Amino acid sequence: MFCPFCRHPDSRVVDSRTSDDGTSIRRRRQCPNCGRRFSTTETASLNVVKRNGVLEPFSRDKIISGVRKACQGRPVTDGDLAVLAQKVEESVRASGASQLEANDIGLAILPPLRDLDEVAYLRFASVYQAFDSLEDFEASIGQLREEHASRPRPSRSVDE
Repeated sequence: MFCPFCRHPDSRVVDSRTSDDGTSIRRRRQCPNCGRRFSTTETASLNVVKRNGVLEPFSRDKIISGVRKACQGRPVTDGDLAVLAQKVEESVRASGASQLEANDIGLAILPPLRDLDEVAYLRFASVYQAFDSLEDFEASIGQLREEHASRPRPSRSVDE
């Protein structure tokens, strides 16, 4: 780590702390040459390999903008989309890989989107999974219906 003041090629770590969300580390450093202190922030990089082979950094904003289109006209807030993007990022980072295929990110979007809004999920899945026919929609809707049928229903109180 070069000192930003004297450009000395070395520094000593004085203190390290993780950020509140746990995604980065803040380090206080001291230059052995000039003695001045400075801070650095370290994060693990996560890159996406696009279908055409181009590498680009992972972006929550791209997740949000892609899912926002599927959520048009649905009761989904910007806060809901931010939480969804965070869940997707946590899911793909949990794999431990530093590079992911764009397809893997799309697959990671589907479960939290289904929990958020099933209509938006169907819209996203229809484009992402390239539904070709009504049968594709029917199969996906049938799967959602099966999941609804297998969920335990909340018990009602006697007063209702």
